[in-house]
Order: sequence, then structure tokens, then C-alpha cells
Amino acid sequence: MAGVVKVGSRPPWVGLAAAVWVQVAAGAGYTFPLYSHALKKVMGYNQQQLTFLGVANDSGENFGLIAGVLCNRLPPWFVLLVGAACCFLGFGTLWSAVSLTVTGLPYWLLWIALCIATNSSAWFGTAVLVTNMRNFPLSRGTVAGILKGYVGLSAAVYTGLYTGVLHSSSTKLLLFLTLGLPIISLAMMYFVRPCTPSLEEDSLEQSHFMFTQISSIFLGLYLLAYTILDDVLPLTDGVIYILFGVMVLFLLAPLAIPIKMTIFPRNRKTNVASDTGSTSHQVTTGAGDEEPLLATSSSNNLGNAQENDDASDVDMLLAEGEGAIKKKRRPKRGDDFEFHEALVKADFWLLFLAYFLGVGSGVTVLNNLAQIGIAFGLEDTTILLCLFSFCNFVGRIGAGSLSEHFVRSRMLPRPIWMACTQVVMAVAYLLYATAISGTLYASTALLGICYGVQFSVMVPTVSELFGLKQFGLLYNFMLLGNPLGAFFFSGLLAGYVYDSEAAKQDPSSSTCLGPNCFRLTFWFLAGICCLGTLLSIILSVRTRPVYQMLYASGSFRLPRSSLH
Repeated sequence: MAGVVKVGSRPPWVGLAAAVWVQVAAGAGYTFPLYSHALKKVMGYNQQQLTFLGVANDSGENFGLIAGVLCNRLPPWFVLLVGAACCFLGFGTLWSAVSLTVTGLPYWLLWIALCIATNSSAWFGTAVLVTNMRNFPLSRGTVAGILKGYVGLSAAVYTGLYTGVLHSSSTKLLLFLTLGLPIISLAMMYFVRPCTPSLEEDSLEQSHFMFTQISSIFLGLYLLAYTILDDVLPLTDGVIYILFGVMVLFLLAPLAIPIKMTIFPRNRKTNVASDTGSTSHQVTTGAGDEEPLLATSSSNNLGNAQENDDASDVDMLLAEGEGAIKKKRRPKRGDDFEFHEALVKADFWLLFLAYFLGVGSGVTVLNNLAQIGIAFGLEDTTILLCLFSFCNFVGRIGAGSLSEHFVRSRMLPRPIWMACTQVVMAVAYLLYATAISGTLYASTALLGICYGVQFSVMVPTVSELFGLKQFGLLYNFMLLGNPLGAFFFSGLLAGYVYDSEAAKQDPSSSTCLGPNCFRLTFWFLAGICCLGTLLSIILSVRTRPVYQMLYASGSFRLPRSSLH
């Protein structure tokens, strides 16, 4: 990995606190329902055209293969810089169209601009997720849950910003996305750095994770209350700015961990991974040591590690030539895989298909949530979006912690949680389809939780089955399930069904009212979730021996290949 590696106990936590802000910025794709109606009105699009813009939104957000390749070759700051540039160019084009600064922009240009704009999320997410998964290799599920949780929560952050500070102005929101998100990315660049990971279980580390999770839960509850309060009560600008300032303080809460570690250092010895993976050395950190908040390791140590790797490779080749040892075996599940090696594994495709069916169906509802609310008779769909966002966050952060607990205590394969939640998703779709009175908010909440679980379970599962070496590329390949699902289930199915029903009601209108607008779509989505459940169960059965090997001691056993 390019870049300087940080040593010490505090830098990883500084990077995690910075990653929280980057992940909120990475949730820009969730803002599409907030400005899509303005785009539809200004440009005169029908629902299917708008739905295919939603496909562009998901395609850009989840196409991270290039970022996945480059994250192993370039430092995180460069990956974040590319994301900032995508924000500025893409959202800037959308802002110029909605604000009528530039008129007559063709549909295909806005489609590409939306792809570029939301592709910033892939660059942001890859930079911070890969870096932090490597900085905390023994707590992969927890780290994935926290970071993915903040992405899920970002929709509520943007909703509060949109309805409160920006007074429900789509033009102002797009301007903020154009300028504000690149500023956040540039400000966090220095702090998102690869660090030398600790290879021993630490109760204090777990308490720090617990603090971060609790602070994020309080943030989620606060945002939900803030959105409801803003919807039912007329708030003055002063009150809105104070409430928004409190939200910013919640987002800064993870920074309290490295600050506390600086003010109250403790004497401890930590096993730190060497770059060769064959040895470890002791780093003593005490109250008398002067360890800066972002200490930097010696470049000589990195150079020696690389020389040791090269020498080991030469010795291996000589031994093979002399017949002393056999050629290197193919990796087994749990080892570090190259991308092409993972592609020929059945478990890789089982995980991809199960994830594709789960998130593909969920993103179909998310992209059409505003239209679903209107079809069911809601005048204001803001609370519906905020509810989905909060429950999405609960699912993400809860799945990270819950799956981590059971995988350590019972060696329970993580994909089993995908199976369980896809059953619940099928039930939620049936509730939507039957349109039973009073179930709209309940089904949206259930769907939001289960949709979030798919993300938080997929991320550590990829790293556990196929290693961290090519994690960025493998993880981003899995994310292609989102745009594929949006294209097939939202663009081709939901948009067509909606426009057909709208034409039956009023040929001159593009708005559809009533449960029939999406009923056929929901029946279909329930069916594919049943298929996803079956695939997840098969994957769980196949991977149980892997989890028994990795977690037999009650904590994660880091394969030697993952230490390189």
C-alpha cells in the first residue's frame, strides 16, 4: 500500500473519527429523493425517465472497481481527492440544470453527470473502509457496522439539512453537494491514514468501539426526533441552527476517543504486526512517552520489511527449483485471494447473488420511496425517508455488532443474518402489496433495518472468506449488485408498472395514485427475496467450517497472509 504507515495507539482512532465525516459525505446518493421531484418538474421528465436517473444514481454510487484497484497502489488521500473532484463536476452539472443557470441540457448528459456525482461515494467509501478494516483487522464486523451505519444515517443528516437549514430548496441542496462535500473530503485527507494494526484483543479497544456505537445511536435518535419536530412545529431559523449545531457535535463525538487517549495515556504493551507477517515486536506506550497524535513510523523499517519480503520470495524460488518444497498452493477460504482466484469460487458468486437480490430489491423501494408515499396518500414523504434512513442505520450498526458477537461466541456464519433478514424483507413487500391500512410506516421500518443488514454483513464476510489483500476490489465488485438491482428491478420493472398504471388513471398525467401503482412490483420483490434467502442458507452451510477455523479460539485468528 502506498503512503506512510502510522504507529501508535491513537492514529487509528483519529482516522476512524475522520472516516465518520467522509462516510456521511459518501451518503450523497441518498439525497436523490430530495431533489428528484425538482429535476422531474424542471426538465419535464416522466416517471420512467426519472427512474432511470435513479439507476444512474445507483450505478455511480456503487461502481468502485477502479477505486478498489487504486486503493492498493495509491495513498488514501489521493482516492479521497478523486472523490472530491467527482462531487464538484457531477453535482455542479445537476445544480446548473435545476437552477436554470444552464438550460437545454440533454437527458444523456444529466444521466452521466449523476453517475459521476454519486461515483464520489465509491471513492470516499473505498478509501476509509479499506484503510480502517486494515487498521482494525480483529474487529472487522464492528468497524464495518460503524462505518456503514454512518452512511445509512447520512440520509437523515441530509434530510435535516434540506428541510431545516436549506428550507426545502433542491437548488441549495445541490449547491451544498457541489461545494460542501469536496471541502469535507479535503479537510479529512490528512487524517485517513494506514496505521500499524494491533494483533491482540484489547478490552479498552472494545470499550472505544462501544462508545462510538452508542454515540451514533444517540445521533440517529436525535435526527429522527429533529425531523419529526421540524415537520409538526413551526421552528424559527435560530432554533433550527441550534438543533443543527447539536447534530454536528454528535458527529464529532468519535474524536473524543483520541483526545481522551492523549490526555489520559496508559502504560501498555501491544503486539504490532510487522510487514512480513512472520514476526512481531513490542511497542511500549506510557505516560512518559511523547507520542504525537499522528506519529509516523520510520521509513527504514518499511524498507527492511520490503527487503525481507523480497528475500523470502527468492528463497522460496530456490527451494522450489531444488525440489525441497512444492510450488505455492492455491489459497483456501480464509486466506488472501487474488481477484481472479476469487472469481472461480462458488462461495464468491453465492455471496454476490444473495447480496444482489437483497439490496437490489431494497434499492428499488428507496429510489421510488417518494412516489410510493404519494401513491399511498401521503402529502409529505420526508418523514418516510427519514424513517427508512434511521432504520437503515440501525440495521447496519446492529448487524455489525450482532454478527460479531455470534461469530465469536457460536462461530455462526455471518451470511445466516442475510437469510433471516431477507425473509423479513419478503414479509415487508407483502405488506406493501396488500396495502393494509396503517402498515406503511411499519413495512418501511422493517425494510430499512433489513436493507442495512445486507451491507454490514457482506463487508466482513468478503474479508473473512477472501482476505484483506484485494479487499477493496472484491468489496467494490460486490457493490455492483446495487446498480444491477436498480436497473432490473427499479428501472425496467417498477418504472414501467408505475407509468402503465398512471396511464390507466389519466393519460395526460404522469402521477399514479393508489396501491396498484407498485403492487405487481412488490409481489415480484417478495419472490426474489425468498430466492435470496435460499442462497444465503446454502452459503452459510458451505462456510461454517471456515468460521469454525477462524474463530475457534473465541476471537479472530488472523491468517499469516493477511499480515503482508
